[in-house]
Amino acid sequence: MRKAFQVATALTAVALVAAGCAKPSSSSSGNGTGAGTAAKFTGCMVTDTGGINDKSFNQSSWQGMQAAAAADKNITVKYLPSTTTSDYAKNISTFESQKCGIIVTVGFLMGPATQSAALANSKQKFAIVDCSYASFCLSTKAHPPIAHNVKQLVFNTVQDAFLGGYLAAGMTKTGKVATYGGMKFGTVTIYEDGFWDGVQYYNKQHHTHVQVLGWSYPSQNGTFAGSFTNITAGETIGNTFIHDGADIIFPVAGGVGLGTAKAVQTADTSGKNVAMYWVDTDGCVSAATYCKYFVTSVEKGISTAVKTAVLLAAHGHSGGSYVGTLQNGGAVLAPFHDWASKVPASLQSELNTVKQDIISGKIVPATKSPV
Repeated sequence: MRKAFQVATALTAVALVAAGCAKPSSSSSGNGTGAGTAAKFTGCMVTDTGGINDKSFNQSSWQGMQAAAAADKNITVKYLPSTTTSDYAKNISTFESQKCGIIVTVGFLMGPATQSAALANSKQKFAIVDCSYASFCLSTKAHPPIAHNVKQLVFNTVQDAFLGGYLAAGMTKTGKVATYGGMKFGTVTIYEDGFWDGVQYYNKQHHTHVQVLGWSYPSQNGTFAGSFTNITAGETIGNTFIHDGADIIFPVAGGVGLGTAKAVQTADTSGKNVAMYWVDTDGCVSAATYCKYFVTSVEKGISTAVKTAVLLAAHGHSGGSYVGTLQNGGAVLAPFHDWASKVPASLQSELNTVKQDIISGKIVPATKSPV
């Protein structure tokens, strides 16, 4: 999904940082979190393309870096922007020479460059956003296959997608909701699995028969745009779902979702009542033009994950995985924004109960995709 947002965020980016210029950020005193860190610690971040203000993964990751600095007075943070993919290795190398305490890289496209650097420099701590060995972003053929110095920041999005499905089933007026993907990757279908299962759970609890168009968990088949950038395809798919009766649509397709937003806008202008979700980040930030059509967004808690990774590194920890969940804030539904008064209080209460049941393990959302 990271590749998808390179396009989506390019459409909304408000500023690009000049290439090759590391930007330091002043750290601030926190609430005692850094008491155990005796020495100064520098957290360094290499962006993916799209700019630091991309309203998506880069911006969210940088917010996490800054949050770590705010929480620990001994931490300072800085970043280097990548304007092309060829900048990845160069920027990582630059930060290695600057003796960064941790180097955070953003997105699965940076997997090969990050793994190569980590294997060549076993003493350097790394973290990578939305990338893991389980998703094949990092190569299991490397020797050793798992670099002990790379923390994989991943997100159990089946959990918040389940909440999204439950919410959609509770909000639909037509009895039909829909989801589709950009391409059939595990990072896509995990969302669709959760959404589908959340609808089924609502049906079971309320004795309803809300249908999910575009994806079937049992068959693992559904509708895909074949792209994360083809906005026209998103509009076409959206129009098809609307024609078939869906009044809430959940694109898991990056920039393609902008086309669906256009379809929803057109439908509502003509008198229909159709809404949708955004994915990965808060759509009211990433695609603010269409905020009024977003009931919510099914998010990855990227800022929380990055903050956690930096703080752990500052205290001597490295490697392993951070899995974002409902419990730790790494998988969340975005605020309802314009829909806050439209989602019934009773349904919001049910969502809170379902959330707690997922956290406790009483409910285990079904997925056939790896986290």
